[in-house]
Amino acid sequence: MLVPLTRQKFEQVVPLIATGLQYKYYWGKFSNFLQRLLISVVAVVVILLATVIFKLEFASIVFVLGVISAFFWLWYPVFQASMRNLQCRRYKYGGFFRGRVLDWWITDQLIGKTETVNNKGELVIIENREKQINLEIGDDTGFSIEFVAPLRPAHKVITRGQIAEMVVMSNRPDLSSIDEFSDIYFPNRNLWISDYPYLRRDFFNEVGRRLREDQQQKPRRRRRRVED
Repeated sequence: MLVPLTRQKFEQVVPLIATGLQYKYYWGKFSNFLQRLLISVVAVVVILLATVIFKLEFASIVFVLGVISAFFWLWYPVFQASMRNLQCRRYKYGGFFRGRVLDWWITDQLIGKTETVNNKGELVIIENREKQINLEIGDDTGFSIEFVAPLRPAHKVITRGQIAEMVVMSNRPDLSSIDEFSDIYFPNRNLWISDYPYLRRDFFNEVGRRLREDQQQKPRRRRRRVED
């Protein structure tokens, strides 16, 4: 089932400003925080030195630049998430897709290499790999997509035939060509699968709930009684 979304509803489920989950995603690990903090410190020092050496008199501008630089570690994840959201919102049309899991499988993805030296002085290359879950989601019309995300323990409940929901994006009004799609939601398990959490999940769940209710409330054709 593929239901077109109005532009207003599409922009509700795909937010412009980063949500809490999106901010957490780009916050990263402690090492990422330290990198941003170092950039903040260096930027503030550069501004102070430039102010002293060149005797800048634009106090208000220097103050604003100083504040922006000092809190770079805090606001940069918001900027990263908002820019990624903007890429999705550039698509002209969106739709709510509900299908089923046609197939799933696990793969290993090479995410980096580390060079080190062993006890004999020999160079050793260590491959950093991450297990990923691959999903094929489709419906009765023949439409299907393949989705890849990092494997998590919660994914063990996924089975073939389970209902899966997501938002798809396109530049065609009839959604005949899908250019991008969001994270996947399994309503029967209240489970989200994603690498990056694209959606406002509260709005998305509300859209899905209304569509499910509409389907259940569709009037069934009454059978005519045949009298003997």
